[in-house]
Amino acid sequence: MKNFLRPLLVAAGLFAASATFAADSAPPSIVHVVTVTWKAGTAPEQIQAALAGAQALPAAYKGITHVWTKTLKAQGDRTHAIVMEFADAAAFKAYTDSAAQKEWYKVYLPIRERSTTFDVTN
Repeated sequence: MKNFLRPLLVAAGLFAASATFAADSAPPSIVHVVTVTWKAGTAPEQIQAALAGAQALPAAYKGITHVWTKTLKAQGDRTHAIVMEFADAAAFKAYTDSAAQKEWYKVYLPIRERSTTFDVTN
């Protein structure tokens, strides 16, 4: 009986430890997903400037850890997506009305027809 229980207890312990590690290892980051429809008549150069501005945000605002702007697939009239990863909830909150956001908005907002955002975390 001992030979049977020992591996079972070890396996149960490893499972419990891995479940705890998985729950504790979830990153505190927030992913901000923006899908964009550009205004009619927006030049490709203007769109590229807005995307380049988004790509420059991590250098301008340390709370943004990554930015993705290369859309691989889009549905409906949304032609582009801009995804920003924020280090945590505090960085996400502080970004609103920050100097970095205001600077990027100078090139982004004049050509944006409409956008939808999704903010996701663990």
